[in-house]
Amino acid sequence: MSTDPLVVFTPSGKRGHFPSGTPILTAARQLGVDLDSVCGGRGICSKCQITPSYGEFSKHGVTVEDDALSEWNSVEQRYKDKRGLIDGRRLGCQATVQGDIVIDVPPESQVHKQVVRKRAEARDIVMNPSTKLYYVEVQEPDMHDPSGDLERLRMALKDQWALDNVHADLHILQSMQPVLRKGAWKVTVAVHLGDDENAPRIMHIWPGYYEGTVYGLAVDLGSTTIAAHLCDLQTGDVVASSGIMNPQIRFGEDLMSRVSYSMMNAGGSDEMTRAVREGMNALFTQISIEAEIDKALIVDAVFVCNPVMHHLFLGIDPFELGQAPFALGTSDALRLRADDLDLNIHPSARVYLLPCIAGHVGADAAAVALSEAPDKSKDLVLVVDVGTNAEILLGNTEKVLACSSPTGPAFEGAQISSGQRAAPGAIERVEIDPATKVPRFRVIGSEVWSDEDGFDEAIATTGVTGICGSGIIEMVAEMRIAGIVDAPGLIGSPEQTGSPNCFLDGRTYSYLVYDGTAKGGPKITVTNRDIREIQMAKAALYSGARLLMDKFEVEAVDRVVLAGAFGAHISPKHAMILGMIPDAPLDKVTSAGNAAGTGARIALLNREARGEIEATVKAIHKIETAIEPRFQEHFVNASAIPNSVEPFPILNSIVTLPTQTFNTGGGGADGGDSGGRRRRRRG
Repeated sequence: MSTDPLVVFTPSGKRGHFPSGTPILTAARQLGVDLDSVCGGRGICSKCQITPSYGEFSKHGVTVEDDALSEWNSVEQRYKDKRGLIDGRRLGCQATVQGDIVIDVPPESQVHKQVVRKRAEARDIVMNPSTKLYYVEVQEPDMHDPSGDLERLRMALKDQWALDNVHADLHILQSMQPVLRKGAWKVTVAVHLGDDENAPRIMHIWPGYYEGTVYGLAVDLGSTTIAAHLCDLQTGDVVASSGIMNPQIRFGEDLMSRVSYSMMNAGGSDEMTRAVREGMNALFTQISIEAEIDKALIVDAVFVCNPVMHHLFLGIDPFELGQAPFALGTSDALRLRADDLDLNIHPSARVYLLPCIAGHVGADAAAVALSEAPDKSKDLVLVVDVGTNAEILLGNTEKVLACSSPTGPAFEGAQISSGQRAAPGAIERVEIDPATKVPRFRVIGSEVWSDEDGFDEAIATTGVTGICGSGIIEMVAEMRIAGIVDAPGLIGSPEQTGSPNCFLDGRTYSYLVYDGTAKGGPKITVTNRDIREIQMAKAALYSGARLLMDKFEVEAVDRVVLAGAFGAHISPKHAMILGMIPDAPLDKVTSAGNAAGTGARIALLNREARGEIEATVKAIHKIETAIEPRFQEHFVNASAIPNSVEPFPILNSIVTLPTQTFNTGGGGADGGDSGGRRRRRRG
């Protein structure tokens, strides 16, 4: 039995005997304990902070005496004076074993620390980025050693950090020698750790110990918007988030119109590729200015996007995605360089694109699968990523099915007469008084409702500018509850509805929400055409979900997760009244926010998650809605609000919807929109 002191690490529980004088950092490394260090134990970086515990620990069978560690030394004192050190903490590279000891490794000192996500049901992200910092001391050249500086730097990385076969780009060679000499042969090196396709590679070199960090981008390239999260690759913190409109929108608001533009115009695909890359670089400039960092410190980027955006971003003509069988150029994950894509970040920055699932279920759906993990759920969970092209996942530990549904941009405020992007001044919450049929609302940027005192003051800087996606969902659902719009989707007359806000607008009626014209503002209305746009969008969404339920041979799901840029703002009750999602208990309908963006962030911060999602995607079964005979049947039924066939028993136990219809069959204003009548008869 060893007479050497026992060292017990918590929370891992790993233990071992070590000779007196062994640094705690060395003991941790030998036991495989998760204790961080950038400087390699030289007392410079302070990443290896530990908390020793003293006293009797019956659980571990050990009593720790006060002198179980070496005395506080000058290196620790210097660090505490310079940067501060929590009382009771020691540096693991300085404190040495003198007796039996219990050592706690705090979360911030763990290499694979967890980044806590705010939602209770979300999995935390384990930090394991693909690019890390290493401090090394390089052997100086002399007349007896003819090797080059790069070779000796590579040897230092191998000897001091066990990093073998490390490569370097040309720009490293061009800048390396003065940096080595400025740092007196002590440098900090950013190394991309490599993957299945690439060897480890030096990304950047700083003279001496570099006290800063490096950054990565998690980017969700959507049809309508591009959203990016700038993350610290050492802590996992999101230091800035920003978004812009996708500049490709000028070539068409939906995906197929962009595919058509490519088909109909010589060089159209290249034109859209240039546009999206220029937009991407503008976004990166914007986010780096916001975070007050140098863009050259962005060394890693992960992108998620639907298949058409994927191809156009890569410079692949999406022609084949415009026709059956919707063949992808590649569905595999891609590992590229930033300069392959003309991205203006670090010259050696690495780019990872998540795999696509199938022809119209892309890397964004893969990212949602990584974020929400339906394959790990015991419950049958429906995940709906609401966007211009909705991706839908249904699954549990047994299997996962996926499909896409062309909802169009209506849920994002486009093609709606008073619609707009979510921005200050946009109506986002709506209630309609069941007696007076008059609306009250709240706009983004204000907590005051429109019928409350102080509303005019609260919106003085923004005004009321339009209705955003979550607002139009609540608006139409509230109109349905109040009996202003009927199940087939027709707005009634003032006499039929009892609402003074209904007015004749051409051949149909519209509903007045807000009239700001007296103060130079807009007149905001909901037209029958707006109702039709929302009906088409929500019917496409519901039909996709219902089709997956058919394939699963179920009539209900256990949970519904709403994802997408504005998923966090959608009211589950109003979404169900509208018929966007299947009938389910409201407390089982939750929001994941931008789950695709979160999936991108997981892949950015944890390189092992990349392999995980690549394996998961191969197991997901894709359903192609275009060739499913029941899709059209479900679509026609789902055109009604909420549905002309599905019973929605849970919803009906919460709210009673009016049953009257406004189509008198005579055409004109009271006759309504013939499109509604046709759909009604087919259903």
